[in-house]
Amino acid sequence: MKIGIIGSENSHSLAIAKTINIEKKIKNCSVEFLWGETRKLAQAVAKEGKIPNTVKNPLEMLGKIDALIVDHRHPKYHFDAALPFIKKGIPVFIDKPLCFNSAKGEKFLRLAKQAGSPVTSFSVVPEQKKFRSFVLKKNKTGIVLAGATYGVCDVDSPYGGIFFYGIHQVDMALQAFGFNVDRVFISRNPNGATGQLIYSDNKIITLNFIKEGCSGFSIGAVGEKGGVFENITFDSDIYLNGIKTFIRMFKTRQEPKTHENLIVPIKILEALSRSLKSHKAERVG
Repeated sequence: MKIGIIGSENSHSLAIAKTINIEKKIKNCSVEFLWGETRKLAQAVAKEGKIPNTVKNPLEMLGKIDALIVDHRHPKYHFDAALPFIKKGIPVFIDKPLCFNSAKGEKFLRLAKQAGSPVTSFSVVPEQKKFRSFVLKKNKTGIVLAGATYGVCDVDSPYGGIFFYGIHQVDMALQAFGFNVDRVFISRNPNGATGQLIYSDNKIITLNFIKEGCSGFSIGAVGEKGGVFENITFDSDIYLNGIKTFIRMFKTRQEPKTHENLIVPIKILEALSRSLKSHKAERVG
């Protein structure tokens, strides 16, 4: 299977290429083509990741690849990059977050479905063994009354504000506690911001977006039968489980997530962005 990557400013592009091309951890796959935001970036990533071909225009990959990875830092560029490929039915992994606008996201996913192009997107934090361990422990605490996530995030990032790193905690919260978030609220603090996901059953999950001094992610919960907390230390290969997930989709054309569940985190990030400006609770969707 020949894979193309659009985007080389994100460190994930090189990490994926190294895992597949150099470490040979994925059988019968190779990253063959790369487009970069600048020629210098593209050449550097191609050399280090042993990607044999760089292109001046991503459209040069059409007809030459079996699957596509879109890896821009700012999510506002994702759909324009992916659109010509989904129209051809090519499976696409879009690095987190899926997009910057949920309405455009829903339209894009409808087009992908019509074209028969499998699409997925996710944070790799919930792909770590420690996160899965937390979920198993959390399930033994009975009905969850409250929970919290912690991690690095600059809500004023030039790469989409809270979207850029906020997706990690939002993805963690949704996978651990469910997708039925009704409204959100966020307030700034001296070192970032504190958000709340308020569920339809009135459960509250607190998101701690820490601007400086925090290098990793953590998650906790209190249930009727006790509490649990997990520091999400990364697997020895942070990206391997995530790569296996989207490669499986490339090969089987079976999407690992429903389109609805791909859009929910985007709607939550939009609501959090609105709440930052309004200083009020905002409805999701």
